Amino acid sequence: NRVPKYSYSCAYLKVCIEYSSSVGRATVQNCWPVWLGSEDAGLLHYHLRDRTMLAHGLLPLGYYTGMCFAAPEKQLFYFYQASEGWKIFFLLAILVPTVTGILAYYWSQNGWDNHPLARTLAFHALPQSGWLAVASSINTEFRRIDKFTTGAPGARVIVTDTWVMKVTTYSLHVAQQQDIHLTVTDSRQHELSPDSNMPVQFLTIRVASINPYVKAFDIRLVLCKPMKAYWPIRGTSHSFPEHVKEREATRRALSELEPCIGCMQTNANIKLVKNCHEPNEGECQQCYCRPMWCLTCMGKWFASRQDQQHPETWLSSQVPCPTCRAKFCILDVCIIQ
Repeated sequence: NRVPKYSYSCAYLKVCIEYSSSVGRATVQNCWPVWLGSEDAGLLHYHLRDRTMLAHGLLPLGYYTGMCFAAPEKQLFYFYQASEGWKIFFLLAILVPTVTGILAYYWSQNGWDNHPLARTLAFHALPQSGWLAVASSINTEFRRIDKFTTGAPGARVIVTDTWVMKVTTYSLHVAQQQDIHLTVTDSRQHELSPDSNMPVQFLTIRVASINPYVKAFDIRLVLCKPMKAYWPIRGTSHSFPEHVKEREATRRALSELEPCIGCMQTNANIKLVKNCHEPNEGECQQCYCRPMWCLTCMGKWFASRQDQQHPETWLSSQVPCPTCRAKFCILDVCIIQ
């Protein structure tokens, strides 16, 4: 009867496709939470320990094991009685996870010094330091709230103050912003997006470093409004102060300013006053907090609360006050003189 084995093959193929996708990758990572740790706490060490490639290498062996039950007439339980084709498949199914396991073990030796990611980071290190210092710098910047992330888990783009990174299923590409050249290699525009009902533009950007040892990589951005330039793409935290400073009429005078509780380096100079609508209109609310934040920190907070997948809504959205949670928009942000 051919129905069970064909049904099993189709079902297993569907599982393999989902398992190899971004959802499947997240499932693999969730299987080893203690081993992998938290990505937010340590981005680089999280991906050094990633075992997605090893897990995917086990898929052929899983298919063979399932076929032993779905097609018992093939005598797959008994290797010497199986056909030549199945013998070759079984050997390959054993070889693939064995090779990936040996490779993973080799990479983990000497404190992960043999890992391709560690070698890439070493090219960015100063002569007196090593790749661990670079990894620490990236982890610190990744934990900040003003980083920019976009894309699916299998092709995610991360931009911090100093670094540009692309996270794929099996690798993590890293480049330092001051060393890179950006080239738009492809641009496609579609009249309608199913998510936003607006025109969308797909940009493919080549990130090439002047460091000859750093491999170039491509990132893809989805823009809901065609733009002439979209770099740096961490736009909100940078453009927020500019938009606020343009509105001279919203400034307020106040004395006895306290240090900003966000950075403790400058005095708080922001007061949230509802200016966008009348007191009882709109989604924004009146904030009664005393000035506790500086313009830069408030901009970072505003950026961290945005939907990273829809940058066209950033400067027109409402976010909660970091202290009292009253909703405000950029028109409600007043600079104190």
